[in-house]
Amino acid sequence: MLRWLIGGGREPQGLAEKSPLQTIGEEQTQNPYTELLVLRAHRDIVRFLVQLDDCRFASAGDDGIVVVWNAQTGEKLLELSGHTQKITAIITFPPLEACEEKNQLILTASADKTVIVWDCDTGRQVRKVSCFHSTVKCLTILQRLDVWLSGGSDLCVWNRRLALLCKTSHLSDTGVSALIEIPKNCVVAAVGKELIIFKLVAPTEGSLEWNILEVKRLLDHQDNILSLVNVNDLSFVSGSHVGELIIWDVSDWTVQACERNFCTQLDTQQEIKLYQKPNDISIHHFTWDEENVFAAVGRGLYVYNLQMKRVIACQKTAHDSSVLHIARLPNRQLISCSEDGSVRIWELREKQQLAAEPVPTGFFNMWGFGRVNKQASQPVKKQQENTTPCSLELIGDLIGHSSSVEALHTGVYSEMQSTILVPQGSYTLVEKEHADLISCYSRLLMRDPDEHRTVNTQELEENG
Repeated sequence: MLRWLIGGGREPQGLAEKSPLQTIGEEQTQNPYTELLVLRAHRDIVRFLVQLDDCRFASAGDDGIVVVWNAQTGEKLLELSGHTQKITAIITFPPLEACEEKNQLILTASADKTVIVWDCDTGRQVRKVSCFHSTVKCLTILQRLDVWLSGGSDLCVWNRRLALLCKTSHLSDTGVSALIEIPKNCVVAAVGKELIIFKLVAPTEGSLEWNILEVKRLLDHQDNILSLVNVNDLSFVSGSHVGELIIWDVSDWTVQACERNFCTQLDTQQEIKLYQKPNDISIHHFTWDEENVFAAVGRGLYVYNLQMKRVIACQKTAHDSSVLHIARLPNRQLISCSEDGSVRIWELREKQQLAAEPVPTGFFNMWGFGRVNKQASQPVKKQQENTTPCSLELIGDLIGHSSSVEALHTGVYSEMQSTILVPQGSYTLVEKEHADLISCYSRLLMRDPDEHRTVNTQELEENG
């Protein structure tokens, strides 16, 4: 049975569990997106999308291949085959100095313990590294030092010619799960439930060799770290399997703020459940803007304000299953996808302030009949203190997937030929599991979804 019903959800997984999942009508008048294309090329789960330039993007996943697409037409341009197992990381790569042609390059890592540099203009395999002892789970480029790093059971530093400059000793059998750059030539590596700060030392007159030094271990998390991102020039944030969100100072690596109560956050009435999923509070993904961190926590979405240092909005049950990926859209909007196959659009709105309670007047007030009972008003006052100044309102469902949606990518591409797109080419790509599809949703020129869906369907049929 397909998961997708308009405004519907899965059947409850426990008799005592009632899903308060928000629904939306068929019209979806506030949803400016409509499905444009379904791209078919992969033979297994698609997990990664990366924008190459104004006209192209690349997809990769468990079938071990990379497909380069034309974002304007949906045409498959290239299929890059070279890995024998699933791809575990992909990033765009600066052109090599030795190459006269400055073609677009990408770097891919795989469970086959190799890393390959690809030329996305010709489809050629430029170079391949096969000296790894474990799966490389993450890649990052340090532009300031003109090097790139690979994270597996150890952390390796490479130059652009793919020569190994230095590496750490064995860190963990589970390996480095996430890696980000911070100031002072340092990086943060997530290894199990620890964050390890490493400093890269470039060659000097006294030493001609590169070196990577462990500076500090941050041990504040109680379980494995699933998410790690830079928020701004001052902070980075990490999230764990048990729902711990920690904001760190990027200069001295101290804790700026911490939130560990997502499971009970903002509950005015505690729900009684005989059944609860074990991953209900795992933080799978972050995104952010200048003011807030948006967190995918279990099945819910939470907005954490950096200045107020607290949650200002949430949807505890945004999806029927775990939210796997989120991305920001224009106009204070957010898009989320889940392992239940749903893709939903949300808008962050400010709540209207409650009016002050009027003071009773008149004859009965003289004898106390109109006075407010202080004890009765205390629960109301407490409830007002626990409420949030903002809310996440569901404004759209992108219906089309019947199984887990692993990730999202939003990007701005150059103007497209089809009249159903805005001139700026705002384009949303949604990854699809099992059926191995990539669905493309485009922002409409106008807000009338019925009119444009009719026009879009006719034009797509006429153009084949």
